[in-house]
Amino acid sequence: KDLATRIKAAQDPEITLMKGWLAAWGKPEMGHMSGGSMGSMGSMDGMMSDDDMKMLGEITGAAFDKKWLEMMIAHHQGALKMAQDVKASGKNADVAALADRITAGQTAEIAEMQKLLAA
Repeated sequence: KDLATRIKAAQDPEITLMKGWLAAWGKPEMGHMSGGSMGSMGSMDGMMSDDDMKMLGEITGAAFDKKWLEMMIAHHQGALKMAQDVKASGKNADVAALADRITAGQTAEIAEMQKLLAA
C-alpha cells in the first residue's frame, strides 16, 4: 500500500503536466481513466485492459498483491519504452527532461516491485 501511494504521488503530477502540454498544443488526450480502467489506452505497452482490471478486482489478499505488482511492473516497462521512444524521436527539451525523470523513478520502482515479488 505504501508503494502504491508513492507511485500515485509520483504519477499524478506527471499526468497533470502532460495533459497541460496537450491542451496548450491543442492536441486531444489519447485515452481516459474510466472506472479504474484505461479505456482506449488498453492496447498501449503496459496499459491494462478492462478485462485485466476486472480480474484484478475479483481477487484479494496475497493474490491481489502479486497480480498488482506484476501488472504495475508491465505498466512501468511500457512507460520506459515510451520514454525511450520520445528521447529518440522527440524534439521538445521539456518532454525529454520528463522522460528522463520518469525513466529514473520508474526503473527504481520496478526494482522495488521485483524485490517484493521475490519476498
